[in-house]
Amino acid sequence: MNETKTVFEDIAQGTVQIVPEGELEKKFSLGKKLNIKLGMDPTSPDLHLGHAVVLSKLKQFQDLGHNVIFLIGDFTSRIGDPSGRSKTRPSLSDEDIANNMKTYFEQVGKILDADKVQVRYNSEWLSKLDMADLVKLAAKVTVARLIEREDFKNRLEQKQPIGFHELLYPIFQGYDSVVLDADVELGGTDQTFNLLMGRFLQEQFGKEPQVVITVPLLEGLDGTQKMSKSLGNAIGLAEPADQAFGKLMSISDTLMWRYFELLLGTPKAEISQMQERVAASNLHPMSLKKDMAHKIVAKFWSEKEADEARATFEAIFQKKDYSKAKEVKLPSGTANPLWVVDLLKLIGAIKTSSEAKRLIEANGLSIDGEVVSDFKTSISWKSGMIIKAGKHRIYQLV
Repeated sequence: MNETKTVFEDIAQGTVQIVPEGELEKKFSLGKKLNIKLGMDPTSPDLHLGHAVVLSKLKQFQDLGHNVIFLIGDFTSRIGDPSGRSKTRPSLSDEDIANNMKTYFEQVGKILDADKVQVRYNSEWLSKLDMADLVKLAAKVTVARLIEREDFKNRLEQKQPIGFHELLYPIFQGYDSVVLDADVELGGTDQTFNLLMGRFLQEQFGKEPQVVITVPLLEGLDGTQKMSKSLGNAIGLAEPADQAFGKLMSISDTLMWRYFELLLGTPKAEISQMQERVAASNLHPMSLKKDMAHKIVAKFWSEKEADEARATFEAIFQKKDYSKAKEVKLPSGTANPLWVVDLLKLIGAIKTSSEAKRLIEANGLSIDGEVVSDFKTSISWKSGMIIKAGKHRIYQLV
């Protein structure tokens, strides 16, 4: 097997589509350094394991010596990507965007070699377009082409409004590829239309069109919807390792196979062998899931943190040794009793009231063994109190 074919097969593993067929192999065979683009809008301050799927694919290109471009959509964030949306996104303020960008580099550095990443902001060129430039750019794309995209089509059918600015989003994302001379652009399957717009506009500007690579969207902890902070089903890359480990242990046995494939790159043949062993009762799902969680935490946090997180999990959830629970000291002067939501925020179990409401409505919160079922409950807290938030997050007040 020649080297180009081997490299292509490694890149292709775990992808959904590579468009057009055969073009990436051709680019590899030329032996030149390629511009590999991945764009992300800073719509949230936190990246999560769903982002890690595409970032890990980007890392493969980086390890091959290609020029990796991490594009921060600080301009397009003002519009909001309509992909997969049934209604218009609220616009972000400049302050929101700036705050969200602060932690991006630290989190991306968990996966990519930060010293070998070209970081760009699309405000560099998009904010400089005057009205004449915008008209010329918009003239290259028909309205019929734009409303071919599924989310726009669905909203039109359901008589949901579409803002004119939303029609500009895929055009702007495509123009990013023109400016950056992207040879390859990566994205989730929900980005397919936007990525193909990059190919189209590059051709319109007389440039060689980029290869489009899409990767699957990782399901969140609920096993149904894609991982998202706003849905409360995400594992953030900035979360403590032990908390991430606990969340990984809470996923279903069925979802575990997806995490093996998409986050660890485990070959399908190996996954099939593990499934056969589980079915034959030669391998316990709990043991396998602990191995999965350990490998994921080791990969995206560190080996040391993975070892400690596993030991903590086994002590608390298998040996019922709550001395290993995360100890939290409430600030001096904290009211007592305290609204349960404020208590959860203070110990770091949740960030928003809506998260707390979902947790309580799912009977996922217990305090000293008693399930809390009322969102309005006030808690008389004390030292030594054990708070269990979800299946695998336990805190002890000190």
